[in-house]
Amino acid sequence: MTNTLNRYLDLLKKYFNPFITISIGVFLFVLFFQPFPIVIFDPNDKLIFVAGLSLITFLSLSIVKIIAKIFNYELESVEKKSVLPSVLTTLGIFVISSLAFAFYLRYVGKIGISFYVMAKIMIICLSGAIILRVYELITALRQHSESLIKEKKTIQKLVERYEEDYLNKSIVFASDTGSETISLLIAEVAYIRSADNYVEIVYHESDDFKKKLLRNTLRGIEQQIKSYTNFVRCHRVCIVNSHFIEKLNKNYGSYSLSIKGHDEKIPVSRQYILKIKEIT
Repeated sequence: MTNTLNRYLDLLKKYFNPFITISIGVFLFVLFFQPFPIVIFDPNDKLIFVAGLSLITFLSLSIVKIIAKIFNYELESVEKKSVLPSVLTTLGIFVISSLAFAFYLRYVGKIGISFYVMAKIMIICLSGAIILRVYELITALRQHSESLIKEKKTIQKLVERYEEDYLNKSIVFASDTGSETISLLIAEVAYIRSADNYVEIVYHESDDFKKKLLRNTLRGIEQQIKSYTNFVRCHRVCIVNSHFIEKLNKNYGSYSLSIKGHDEKIPVSRQYILKIKEIT
């Protein structure tokens, strides 16, 4: 019972906090800047009178927002395209608080309501309504941003799980005659390089890079691995596994790739530079 009560109190506090903050702002503004000719000489009475204006602000904000909630008539999501509900809510706060201010100043404060005084009333009341709306928009955008961040983290976890499963698949390289094959995990193959009538497969095993020769052309190997999108042609004599790319280097107009944990640089020709830039 106590936990339920505390939860409701926290919700009420969270809901009414902006109303209280705006009301305090109105109180301080009227008290220090004195936009109205208040002819009360007793400081205590003056404080009570100004507090009445802040109370009017709080009640106006609360009543209109509660009515809007009851009729589910306000804009609650930044994704909704209609701005009419929020405009009507803001207008309602402005009208009710302006009328209440005018009656309070006229009949309680005995202040004459001239055009100049009414203009200041309208500016103060409109400012409160606009500040509340801006606060709600910022809150909605923050919540939307938090939900997008959570969604992004979920997607990242799925992608990482997919990449892990994908990289642990075996890939079979076959010679041009099919008489010889080499089976390696996708995560092990760093790059494949042409070596005359052979291809040199460089792979990572036991914290070291090793090489295997297979009789075939680089074009033939490229056809065998074309369904594996992480293998990218970077030069006429080289195919690289994007999983092993550390960075793209540029030196006097020529490009090369640094391989993770490997000292050797892989050449990149201008023909393939755009594709390499997309993945680095």
